[in-house]
Amino acid sequence: MKIGIDIDNCISNFDDTLLKEYLKHDKELRNTGIINENPEYLRKGMFDWTKEEEENFYKENIEEIVKKLKPIKETPYYINKLKQDGHKIYIITGRNNGEYKNPYKLTEEWLKKYDIKYDELILTDAYDKHAKTQVCLENNIDLMIEDSIRISLDLRENGVKVYTRNTRYNQKEQNLDRVSNWKEIYEKISAQNKKENPQKLNVILDTDTYNECDDQFALSYLLKSQERFNIEAITVAPYHHDNNLSIQEGIDKSYHEIIKICSWLNFDYTNRVFKGSTDYVEEGYNEENDAVNKIIEVANKNDKTYILAIGAITNVALAINKDPSIIEKIEVVWLGGHSLLSKDNKEFNFRQDLQAIRDVFKSKVKLTIIPCKNVASNLVTSIYELEYFLKDKNELCNYLCQRFYNDGVHGNQARRVIWDISVIAYMINKEWFETFEVSCPNIKNDTSYELTQNKHKITMVNYLNVYKIYEDLFKKLVK
Repeated sequence: MKIGIDIDNCISNFDDTLLKEYLKHDKELRNTGIINENPEYLRKGMFDWTKEEEENFYKENIEEIVKKLKPIKETPYYINKLKQDGHKIYIITGRNNGEYKNPYKLTEEWLKKYDIKYDELILTDAYDKHAKTQVCLENNIDLMIEDSIRISLDLRENGVKVYTRNTRYNQKEQNLDRVSNWKEIYEKISAQNKKENPQKLNVILDTDTYNECDDQFALSYLLKSQERFNIEAITVAPYHHDNNLSIQEGIDKSYHEIIKICSWLNFDYTNRVFKGSTDYVEEGYNEENDAVNKIIEVANKNDKTYILAIGAITNVALAINKDPSIIEKIEVVWLGGHSLLSKDNKEFNFRQDLQAIRDVFKSKVKLTIIPCKNVASNLVTSIYELEYFLKDKNELCNYLCQRFYNDGVHGNQARRVIWDISVIAYMINKEWFETFEVSCPNIKNDTSYELTQNKHKITMVNYLNVYKIYEDLFKKLVK
């Protein structure tokens, strides 16, 4: 964020210092004291001075008075903290108004004296209410911190966000976004920045990418959402259809599919893509593989890592079994099974490896499940809709349309569900989803859930906003 900051009364104690000097001079002049406790401004009617007396004293002494200024409490700390947070600081002051011999040098030396860090110092004429607004517009300033009412109003009228710092003399206009101290200013800026630029989430995508077309959509969606995600790894999950393709061959095809999509989207896949299990825990598989090792490595490196699993949960189960300590540092979001309203979970991701699911459930890892039937199944679209939004927008979009129509497994289909994008969308914006917590169920041999009451909680999704998800997906794919 680019932040503009006025100096006098925003960084410096200008009014307080000026008042002290005026009180001193008043004793020398007539010693009448303050005659109006609530003037429009201390230079206008606070003392019984004539206009000429006030102007002469101000012009003759203002430069020396300004040299005596001190920063308002905690100001250097919070300005420097904003700069450390990555914001650009523009000091924009109205001192180029004919009252100082060398206003730039004067200001520069004062900022250096109090170790106030900034990127650029810009001087304007304080008597021109539009001058700071013009500077903000020219420099694309996101926020200006100002104390003058007339300048604050002009900034706002011209579309520049402004925080007006409360002073003794600027209380008449109440319809402003006011701040009282620098702790408040810092907290407001940090909260706004967090809202607009949420911290990136460390994620691993565990995917059976060549299984059908939805994995390619999900991977593309993830790669197009890097403002939200720090993609630590893409791990290849096992899958098997009755089509004479072995699990190893499926792993290899998925791996090459990931590389192809990463290349299209200019994502550096070096040391990011890892082949996983070539069989299932259900079948006794417990071998070393690159995907499982990478999951453990990333989990131990970060404070928190989200594993976005959109295939059989085999790799995740093996990683937890090999290093159970990672459950404290990971959260798993898995597309698998059906809703609790269904009589069974004879769904592709679920039925492939029941033992892997049991192992993940037993581990008590933090787990969110997006069921297929009754939830992700609502993500139905058609080739006609896809071609309207995506066709000829770029090479990737054309490929996705082609894969949607014929994924090589299920034949030509004009309408189908793009299941796997649900997991990516859930991590982008949870407001598009509704969830509930449930005591972790047991899994029967027929794949059905057996409900429990006193086990650890897992989260189940029971609704998703199809419109919001597809709107976001299409917008990002064509960008």
